[in-house]
Amino acid sequence: MAEPALPHPHLAQVVPSALAALGVPDFSGTLGFPEISRGCVLLIDGLGRELLDTYAADAPVLAELAKGTLRVGYPSTTAAGLAAIGTGVAAGEHGMTGYSFELPGVGVLNALRWSSHEDGGDLRGAAPPREVQPLPTTFERAAAAGIHTSVVSAAQFKDTALTEAVQRGARYAGVHALGDLGAGILRALEPSPSFCYGYHGDLDLVGHLHGPGSMAWRFQLRQVDRLVESVVDGLPPGSMLAVVADHGMVTVRDKLDLEDEPELLDGVRAFGGEVRARHLYTEAGATADVLAAWRSVLGRRAWVRSREEAVEEGWFGPVSSRVLPRIGDVVAAARDEFGMVRGLAEAVETSLVGQHGSLTPAEQLVPLAIALG
Repeated sequence: MAEPALPHPHLAQVVPSALAALGVPDFSGTLGFPEISRGCVLLIDGLGRELLDTYAADAPVLAELAKGTLRVGYPSTTAAGLAAIGTGVAAGEHGMTGYSFELPGVGVLNALRWSSHEDGGDLRGAAPPREVQPLPTTFERAAAAGIHTSVVSAAQFKDTALTEAVQRGARYAGVHALGDLGAGILRALEPSPSFCYGYHGDLDLVGHLHGPGSMAWRFQLRQVDRLVESVVDGLPPGSMLAVVADHGMVTVRDKLDLEDEPELLDGVRAFGGEVRARHLYTEAGATADVLAAWRSVLGRRAWVRSREEAVEEGWFGPVSSRVLPRIGDVVAAARDEFGMVRGLAEAVETSLVGQHGSLTPAEQLVPLAIALG
């Protein structure tokens, strides 16, 4: 069996619960938020529960507010986390099944860049965002109910395909630094009723480059805590701020370069996923042999499952027929500090110190911090 299911609410429940607290019909308030007239969900990319607990002295405001814990589901990666926020469902339904995944007839899509994972070519035309993720977004549903709905995030993401796929329906307020992120959130909460989603990505970036828990990462965490404190201080009456994350992070110290292992390449026609969460798309008739080879070579360094086994074990939550082909014929999720790299094909990803994507509590569990105005 894979890592046991973690007994915590799913990240996908946060926005539906906030919208239920705002009185939006057809949303369930499973997290029990109080009735509000203004709400904001602020996502801090890469802030794991274990990391916050370990470095609570660097983030005293967040540590004090973070009374709850969420699980993010598999894969524990940004595309899936943002889609969970934007749709209110897990990966098996919204379809962002990895950092990269195969779309039948299109190829392997890098979901963050919306480009071919093989050659970097733009796939917006071949894979229209509204077709790849056709479910109505939480933002569209909130706006249709008369809620002033905003996304406050980096200006560079405003017109990206991923934004269209999972954040359409909101007014996009592009920002450039922590200062205007905080100010933008408070501006978005001025109307009543209102809902905003804020996003900060630099903690994740620093963790990838220097490692979670490094001095650079801890300094960035201190800035994030100051951001949260400033927003909390400015919350208007009747408002709620919920701070969450899309995944945690681990330092990878045990790397296996798949390109140096012919046994792991035999029968594999395409790779998806990332260093700690691999999709393997196999040649016709080769799935059983690929599954056996990967289990033999990786041993206890990873959970290795067939597509059918992973679905049955609930890795992706309920899986729709539309999404099923995007899951690898074989999937592999790293344990401990292990990483499955591709040194030539994925040179940048291979070089990163901090990684995520798998089933471990360090990656799966994130804080739920609540403040009321």
